[in-house]
Order: sequence, then C-alpha cells, then structure tokens
Amino acid sequence: MRRPELSTRALPEGRYGRVRDRAPRRWRKWVFTAAGLVLGVVVTWVAYVNIGPAPISADRLSYANRPGNVMELTINVVRDDESRPGVCIVRTRDKSGAESGRKEVFVPPGNNQSLQTTLIHSTDLPVMADIFGCSYTVPPYLSRN
Repeated sequence: MRRPELSTRALPEGRYGRVRDRAPRRWRKWVFTAAGLVLGVVVTWVAYVNIGPAPISADRLSYANRPGNVMELTINVVRDDESRPGVCIVRTRDKSGAESGRKEVFVPPGNNQSLQTTLIHSTDLPVMADIFGCSYTVPPYLSRN
C-alpha cells in the first residue's frame, strides 16, 4: 500500500504572524557578549571589594577567666597601614552563647602586627571571648591624642 504524498500548503496569511526570512543580525551577538563580559567584570570587582581581605583584622590568641565576671583577652591585630590607629570590638559570651560583655580596644599606630591585651567585664559568668570586628574608624572618645 502506498502512502499518499503530503503536499505543502501555505499558511494562512496573518494567522501566525510574520515569517522571517533573514538570519538574526550578527552585531547583536557581539553586543550581548560585550555586555556579559562587562557585567562579569563589575560583579567580580564588587565581590572583591566587599568580600576581599580586610585592611585591618585581628586573631584571638588567648583568653582566661578572672575573678568577678571578668575575662582577659589577648589579640593580634594585623593591618595594612601601620601609620593609622584602629579599633577592635571584642566581646564575651555566656554559657548560652549570648553576648554578655563588649569592649572597644584602641590600637595605636605602630607595627603591622600589634598584640593587645584587655579585660572585658561581663554581666554573667563568661565562658569565652572573641573578636566582633576591627576598623580604622576610631571614635573621638576612644582616640588617645
């Protein structure tokens, strides 16, 4: 049995929209490629600025309980500009993990690395101490002129 041959029929005009005979323009491909590259560079730069290395940071070296809900904390501050003073916020935590004491530690201008030891008073028995963060923005009441 032979199959009947399919005939090609023209589509009704206006029913399915305009038929495009020409290929897409090549310049669009280059414009979208360039825009994608520019966007990638911008996203990379913003991520580096926001997530990249901090200009001033600190590491906890040791902490120890002292009498009267006080904890002694020693930190090592590392910075990229030794001529600028800085400040680090340190804190204690109680056994539930809640912050129970906080203190700002002034870091005077000096070496790239600076050891700082401070006493932090706590509202409850402290079980640990850590560093909240460091900055070059020193409050006026903290600077030692």
